[in-house]
Amino acid sequence: MRHTTDLVPGLRVGSVVDIGGGTGAATWAVAQAFPDLTTATVADGSTDALATGRRIARHGPPAVAAATWQRTHLRSDTVLPQAGLAIVSYLLGELADPLQEAVTDAAATASPTLLIIEPGTPRGYAAVLAARSRLTRAGWHVLAPCPQDGPCPIADRADRADDWCHFAVRLDRSALHRRLKGGRLGHEDEKFSYVVATRDPALRGTSSPGRVLRHPVTRKGLVQLEVCHADGSVGREIITKRSPMAYRAARDAAWGSTWPDQALDSAAVPTTVSSEDRNKE
Repeated sequence: MRHTTDLVPGLRVGSVVDIGGGTGAATWAVAQAFPDLTTATVADGSTDALATGRRIARHGPPAVAAATWQRTHLRSDTVLPQAGLAIVSYLLGELADPLQEAVTDAAATASPTLLIIEPGTPRGYAAVLAARSRLTRAGWHVLAPCPQDGPCPIADRADRADDWCHFAVRLDRSALHRRLKGGRLGHEDEKFSYVVATRDPALRGTSSPGRVLRHPVTRKGLVQLEVCHADGSVGREIITKRSPMAYRAARDAAWGSTWPDQALDSAAVPTTVSSEDRNKE
């Protein structure tokens, strides 16, 4: 959602349906990202998860505290409440392929903007990719992370058979969290794959100029980025101090950042492709 609001600062979300939402974690995230949120529905098949979520939500912002907690068994004919944003979080990868398609279609019918998130594993990426393809075939536009609506260049390259598109966020661990998970570090890196797509005509044409796909490699006087480009390609870019503005922006870039930085003129960003990549091409 942060990637999306960076691209579309004026995006407003007044209502959300959180599909397979469990205890409503995604709804809390929406409330934080969109202060205009007034209506939320969390739909899940587990009464225990819904009861826990409702109990926790009493301490949340108004939209979360007033959320509707709806027991919903997902089937091929499931009809979901209408909302400004639909979220399918950590769910599709647990379903059989036909039900994945049915849930994607139901979410797309319920809302003009859809966020799908899965664990950042090959299986999670495959579920996101299948949903993305289904949506783009139906005429939807991808807002994030992809800079274009065509086929995923990672999925289409034979030399990347062991690669997949995913990102990571660092989460702090409490003492209780460490004890429950048997961990020693005060943090963990949660890896995830996702897509945000829309059929809203007002948002068509909005997308990132490119997306950084890995942790940048910083060496003396240069930064190396792996970037998914708007022309449907993936390439390695090396930014040096010879271009001071681009170099400073590259130093600030992170895994998942848009590139070129939106404050830069893309024509002013020099690109050097490694000999390894040139040979592959």
